Amino acid sequence: MRVNHLAIIGFGPRGLNVLDRIIENVINDAIQDPIHLHIINPGNPGQGSHPAEQPEHLLVNTVSSQITLFAGNSQALKAGGESFIQWAKTAGYRRDNDTFTQNGVGAELTDMEYLPRSLLGEYLTDYYQRLLKLLPENITITEYRQFAVNLTKDERFTVTLQDGKRIACDFVFLTTGHGYRKTTHSDSHFSAFCERHRDRNPLLAYHASPYPVKRLDTLSAKCRVLIQGFGLTAHDTISALTLGRGGRYIKSGDGLEYIASGREPEIVLSSRQCLPFAGRGINQKGLTGRHTGQFLTPAVVEAIAASNIAERNSKQIDFQSQILPLLIKEMAYAWQCALMQTRLDPETFSADEHVVAQIEQVLWPLRNRTFDDYPSWCAFFLEMVNHDLQQAKSGNMNSPLKAATDVLRDVREALRRAVEWNGLTPESHRYFIESFNPIINRISFGPPLRRNQELLALFAAGVVTLGGGPATRIVCDESQSRFVLRGQFTRQNYQSPVDAIIIARLDAYSPLTDGSELTRNLLRNGLITPYMNGDYHPGGMAVDRELHPINASGVADENLWAIGFPVEGPHYYTHALPRPHLPSRQFEDANISVKSCLRRLVRQEYPLTTPVEASA
Repeated sequence: MRVNHLAIIGFGPRGLNVLDRIIENVINDAIQDPIHLHIINPGNPGQGSHPAEQPEHLLVNTVSSQITLFAGNSQALKAGGESFIQWAKTAGYRRDNDTFTQNGVGAELTDMEYLPRSLLGEYLTDYYQRLLKLLPENITITEYRQFAVNLTKDERFTVTLQDGKRIACDFVFLTTGHGYRKTTHSDSHFSAFCERHRDRNPLLAYHASPYPVKRLDTLSAKCRVLIQGFGLTAHDTISALTLGRGGRYIKSGDGLEYIASGREPEIVLSSRQCLPFAGRGINQKGLTGRHTGQFLTPAVVEAIAASNIAERNSKQIDFQSQILPLLIKEMAYAWQCALMQTRLDPETFSADEHVVAQIEQVLWPLRNRTFDDYPSWCAFFLEMVNHDLQQAKSGNMNSPLKAATDVLRDVREALRRAVEWNGLTPESHRYFIESFNPIINRISFGPPLRRNQELLALFAAGVVTLGGGPATRIVCDESQSRFVLRGQFTRQNYQSPVDAIIIARLDAYSPLTDGSELTRNLLRNGLITPYMNGDYHPGGMAVDRELHPINASGVADENLWAIGFPVEGPHYYTHALPRPHLPSRQFEDANISVKSCLRRLVRQEYPLTTPVEASA
């Protein structure tokens, strides 16, 4: 019987999802055809961007009880599968101050823990080992601990590995996850400046990414370091330069005090808007609790699209005029329910003007604001952080603010219905991706509140300072052989020199800007194309509804699939890990692609391509 060769390129959590669905469907459908899986990934299988060897101070951004790799009613779950926190408890981990040990010392873990990403890496590896024990006899696996650098197709696919080895395959899954951008003009400009002036200033450095954070060990404690960004990656970077240098925190009243090691550089924080990310509110909703949409639901979005077809012969939605007002009303409803501590009748609900004004202040805190000077900006920034921390401690049901911002997470499915598959007009899509989605990330998907407590402690200790305000720019000062931050307040010109720059932002995936050799060759070979909404490219590669990439001829290859981060464009918010007992985009997409693959495998159907609409 013919052996069917399947390659999974990239094997972090999304690759694990594919393997799980292959095992599940092969067992459930009693498929007997021989299958050989080629798992191609440079690191430990399953860990992806969560290597177990990374420092313990880097935390997962989601509460541990809301993470699982086990799909409901799956073979793997029935064989003893556990959520992340259940696994950590079973493995004997306990909290000893700010470390997690298995030596029996410390307090028992709670379901509200934000655990280290190194432990998540261990959990992912454990899950992979469990899947291997479930393999049916007709499935075999070969692992390749290296990058795939090319994929070509004649009658079959050929995967080329970093060492030059070639693997012939019938089916290929692209689950490559997060990557890094190509070198930009700014990257080249700043790197060249460092090279030219390093003899005069040995402290000069430029890092286009902080990862892996081990690279930051080369920065001297005498260095003045600019971290560009305030989000989760920025907090990782701050942690690497403080906790990673031997600093520690002790409790001080309701907050923390930072005890410096003396090995920290001086840290300066700045970004395009220079706004802090809100801390996650203490979870009061339990494992599966969430706000139930009243005004912005998938059904409402479908009704808007249907109405648009009837009125203007296009289903595409305008986000600002048709979705945003409903979203703000939904947030106001959650705010007022939390304020009154009761469920209000949605049929008679009317959003209070004062509440709407406060919500708009949260969404757009710089609207109609100016600042006389740097001290007034710093005072505003610190007040934002302090106020947000007070609200986060109150919890996501007791705090009207946190109840309202949690809505942005809880109505995600309605937003997906509006945004995905060119659901928005091109202009509106651009606004959502480039302007509004960063707001969602800032106020709803921020760090654990602990990180903002640490930030305040670092400000108080003088280890961290703000680098100007909004619209601050970086220039290269040839006379000083240093970078200089420059900004403008109403009554003050601001400038501040720094020696090193760290760009602390994750790169969005686009076939046009991704820096990997594999993406470059996929694009050159015409196997993938960038996803487009009219003349707007929101990111990601173009795929059809079964997640087949659309090639340069406008057709979908039915033996090739892409899921996860590479399709963040046609899809929205692909990177969250699954939650226990709730529907999961990750499981759904893996199941769609695997079922499609196995249908073709059983029927031995290997046509090259099937035509599709380019905008599908």
